[in-house]
Amino acid sequence: MKDKPVKAVAPTPSTYINVQSAITGLRGRDLVSTLRNVGRHGLRHPLYTARHLLELGGQLGRVLLGDTLHQPGSRDNRFKDPAWSLNPFYRRGLQAYLAWQKQTRQWIDESSLDEDDRARAHFLFTLLNDAVSPSNTLLNPEAVKEVFNSGGLSLVRGLGHLLDDLRHNNGMPRQVAKDAFEVGRNLATTPGAVVFRNELLELIQYRSMSEKQYARPLLIVPPQINKFYVFDLGPGNSYVQYMLKNNLQVFMISWRNPDPRHREWGLSSYVAALEEALNVCRSITGSRDVNLMGACAGGLTMAALQGHLQAKRQLRRVHSATYLVSLLDSQMESAASLFADEQTLEAAKRRSYQQGVLDGGEMSRVFAWMRPNDLVWNYFVNNYLLGKTPPPFDILYWNNDTTRLPAALHGDLLDFFKYNPLAHPAGLEVCGTPIDLGKIGVDSFHVAGHNDHITPWDAVYRSALLLGGERRFVLSNSGHVQSIINPPGNPKAHYVLNAKLSSDPRAWYYDAEKTEGSWWPLWLEWIQGRSGALRETGTSLGSASYPAMDPAPGQYVLVR
Repeated sequence: MKDKPVKAVAPTPSTYINVQSAITGLRGRDLVSTLRNVGRHGLRHPLYTARHLLELGGQLGRVLLGDTLHQPGSRDNRFKDPAWSLNPFYRRGLQAYLAWQKQTRQWIDESSLDEDDRARAHFLFTLLNDAVSPSNTLLNPEAVKEVFNSGGLSLVRGLGHLLDDLRHNNGMPRQVAKDAFEVGRNLATTPGAVVFRNELLELIQYRSMSEKQYARPLLIVPPQINKFYVFDLGPGNSYVQYMLKNNLQVFMISWRNPDPRHREWGLSSYVAALEEALNVCRSITGSRDVNLMGACAGGLTMAALQGHLQAKRQLRRVHSATYLVSLLDSQMESAASLFADEQTLEAAKRRSYQQGVLDGGEMSRVFAWMRPNDLVWNYFVNNYLLGKTPPPFDILYWNNDTTRLPAALHGDLLDFFKYNPLAHPAGLEVCGTPIDLGKIGVDSFHVAGHNDHITPWDAVYRSALLLGGERRFVLSNSGHVQSIINPPGNPKAHYVLNAKLSSDPRAWYYDAEKTEGSWWPLWLEWIQGRSGALRETGTSLGSASYPAMDPAPGQYVLVR
C-alpha cells in the first residue's frame, strides 16, 4: 500500500560514530585530551560554569521536593520499569540524572568552544552520561526484584558472566549466547557447494529451489569485514533462499579470514580475486555477463571491479549492480571523525602493519559503542545485574563472528575515508587502472537504511549519484543490517522511493512516497527483468572445468 508523498523532515544520519570510526579506531588519549580541553574551558570561564551549576542546583532542589521536570526519550527503554516513575526514591534519582544530562548539553552548546570542540565534547559526554546512568547499578529496580525472586542466585550468575567475559570476551558483555548458533547447523544451511577456491575467496554455487531459473546468474559480494552468511541466516530470513525460490541463479563469495601472513592483501588483491570468481560464474552458467550484488565494503570492491573492467573495455561482463548500504562517496561528518587527524590515521596504519591485520574484535567493539545503550549497557544489565543469558539472535551472533582485515586493505580503507577518491575521476587506481565511476553505464539499484549508524543514508545516496547508467534508490526504515535482512511479512517494514534522483538527498526525500512492506519484492521485479530468459533448472552444481568441492558453507567461513 502506497501513502502520500513524504513531507516530513528527512531523517538525520548518525552524528556520532560510523564505519570510518571503526576502521580508524578511537584512541584513549584523544578522549582524555577532549576531557582536559573541556575542563580548561570551565576553569577559564568560572562565572559561566557557576551559572550552569546554579541552574542545575535549582533543578535538583525542585527534584528533591518531588517535581517531575524531565521525561526520558520515547525510545529509551532503560527506564521502562514502573518504579522509575512511581517510587519516590527512583523517581528522584531518575530526575536528577536527566537534569544533569540536560545541563551538560546546555553547558557545551552555550560554551565558547569552537564547533569541532563542541562536537567532540558532546560525543564524549554522551558516552560518559550513558555509562553513569542509574539503570547501570545494582539499585536498578529490575535487578533488585531479580535478587529477591532468585534468592540471590542472580548475583552469583551475574558475577560468573562478568568473570567469563573478562577472560574470554575482552571485558565486553556478550550480546548472544556462545552455543545458541552454529554455522552449517542452524545458520548458512542452504544447500550448495564450493565450485572454486583461490587464496582470497571461495565461490559457492547454491542449488536451485525452483523448477525454472533465469539464465543470467547473480554473484553476491559480502563485506570483507564480516562473514557472508548474513545473507543466509535462518530459513525465515534467508535472503539467499528468497532469491532461489524466485528463480534466480545465485553464487556467493566467501572471503578468507586473513592472518598476519596476508598483510599485503590490498583492495587490488580483492578486486583481482573477484574478477576471477566472476569469470568462473560465466563459465559455469554459460552466461556472457553477470548481475552483481555487493554490501557495505563488498559494494566498494564491486564498484572498483567495474571501474577496472571499464578501463579495460570489458565492462560488458557485468549486466547490473545492486548496492546495499554501500559507500562510494566517503564524505561523512561525525564527532568521532574529528578525532581522526593525520597522526591518528598514521598510528592506525602503523599498528595494523606491525600486527599484520586489524583484528575484527577491535572493530566490533567500536561498532558496539555506536549505540552503547542498545549494544553495551543493555547487555551489562541483562547479563550481570539480572544474571540472565542474552536471548538468541542470529544477526547479533553473525555480528560477533568477526573477521580480520589485512594491513594493506586496512590502509586502503583509511585512505578511502581520508581522500574520498571515488568522488573524482581517476582519483583511485586499482590493479594498475584508474577508476572513473561516472563511466560505469551499468544499471544499479541502491538500498540505504533510515536509521543506519554505520553508513549514513545521505552518504549512500550521494554514492549512487557518482555512477552512470539507470539508478534506483530505496530508503528502508531499518538500520545497517536489518535494512538488508528485510523479508516480506515484517509488519513494521516500509521504505521510501522516488524515481527522480535529485542532487540533494533531502529534496529527494521530500518528494518521495512511502510504501508499506519490504523492499525485497520491488528489487526482485527489478532484478528478474535483468536476468534473461527462464529455462529448466540444472540438476548439477559446477561444471567439468569447475567441479563441486566442499558442500556449502565451505571451509573459509569456519576459520576464526
